[in-house]
Amino acid sequence: MPTLVPLILAGGSGTRLWPLSRELFPKQFHALFGDHSMLQSTLLRAKAVTDTAPIVVCNESHRFLVAEQCRAIGIDCLSLMLEPEGRNTAPAIALAAERALELDPEAILLVLASDHLVDDIAGFRNVVSVATAAAATKKFVTFGVKPDRPETGYGYIECARADSSAQPVVSFKEKPDAATAARYLASGKYLWNSGMFVLPARTYLDELSKLHPAISGAIHRAWKEGRVDLDFFRPGASFLESPSESIDYAVMEHTDRAMVVGASFHWNDVGSWSAIWDESAQDPEGNHLEGDVIALQTRDSYVLAGERLVSTIGVKDLVIVETADAVLVAAKDRVQDVKDVVAKLKAQQREEHSVHTEVFRPWGSYETVEIGNGYLVKRITVKPGAALSLQKHHHRSEHWIVVRGSAEVVCDDKVFVLAENESTYIPLGSKHRLSNPGQLPLVMIEVQVGGYLGEDDIVRFDDVYGRVSAG
Repeated sequence: MPTLVPLILAGGSGTRLWPLSRELFPKQFHALFGDHSMLQSTLLRAKAVTDTAPIVVCNESHRFLVAEQCRAIGIDCLSLMLEPEGRNTAPAIALAAERALELDPEAILLVLASDHLVDDIAGFRNVVSVATAAAATKKFVTFGVKPDRPETGYGYIECARADSSAQPVVSFKEKPDAATAARYLASGKYLWNSGMFVLPARTYLDELSKLHPAISGAIHRAWKEGRVDLDFFRPGASFLESPSESIDYAVMEHTDRAMVVGASFHWNDVGSWSAIWDESAQDPEGNHLEGDVIALQTRDSYVLAGERLVSTIGVKDLVIVETADAVLVAAKDRVQDVKDVVAKLKAQQREEHSVHTEVFRPWGSYETVEIGNGYLVKRITVKPGAALSLQKHHHRSEHWIVVRGSAEVVCDDKVFVLAENESTYIPLGSKHRLSNPGQLPLVMIEVQVGGYLGEDDIVRFDDVYGRVSAG
């Protein structure tokens, strides 16, 4: 039997769920439903259908987030592959196919997006079984979800009959207008294009070579040039020579191997705040209220209070999302336009599109508490046993105060330990390192003082995480 290898595509930026989802902490890393993040739920869903360790393809800047979330649920990856820059799904799948073929020359890939909601594991397992049998005959199988409404936000797949058998794709359809979507629904011959696939790795690479040789050639070179770095695989520079193309446009719409299996399980790509509201528990007034919320005469609304009390009076059909540094208020039928807010933030070169006030690092996290003229205050949390890099700064000095736990400090030729309520001073230009020798998280306050306080004012001399840039 061919080995079924899960491939989790985790490179998305999730801009439509701003301000919760940011470029450096997008939606797949958030626990939107229950205790597990979207990525973790996807990994566990894949584990339910195959014992083979997964391949995860992600953005370079998310590598430690992915590694930590895998570790937290006990998942060891076959490979964590880092894209230096996003090139869409066709190149990412090709890179993973090269790795899967090292494991088994007959390997079949189960390709899953990391940020979709599927809550019927038994139904998912059945569809994977049907699709895998078809893929074993060198077919490329996509999952089509039976529509329950005339949705204009999804692409569609035309087939002879919308059932759970594996059958040839008649055609792929772009996102339709409302009238066309209603016609698709009434016909019973159209399925939503879910973006999940089961395909034989070798055959996919061969077909990609015929249909889109520029992608195939660049990715094959990048695979050969690649190197292992700690727990990660870094493809070579040729990866950036690949055109950016989805598997749908590059392969599925042009091959005679495309098949579809109708999936009856519930599925949602969680692509907007209205979709989150649809999937969330609601009170008798149709509201989902999360956090410190007081809602009076409020109906059919989604209110998420992350940091402060949020009160509503006499409103309907709103989405309100409050975080430490941003608040979104939008009509529920206009939440797709959140991406335009993100675009404006980028154009204004504001940081709110990319980072939260709390920034996650492999050693823990830091949160900006206050910024003033020539000073910056952070709350730093360091995981037990973790250490920051040995570094120095050209433009700032630092004051450290331990709030909880203990800190081991290196400052030039001195090494000492600080207990709770103790502090130290790191002069400008001194080589220093902070680490947590204890069994509990270290929490400390850092006050930076200087003429320039950017995160890029770091010169590293030694780093256990192999980083060469800020953080």
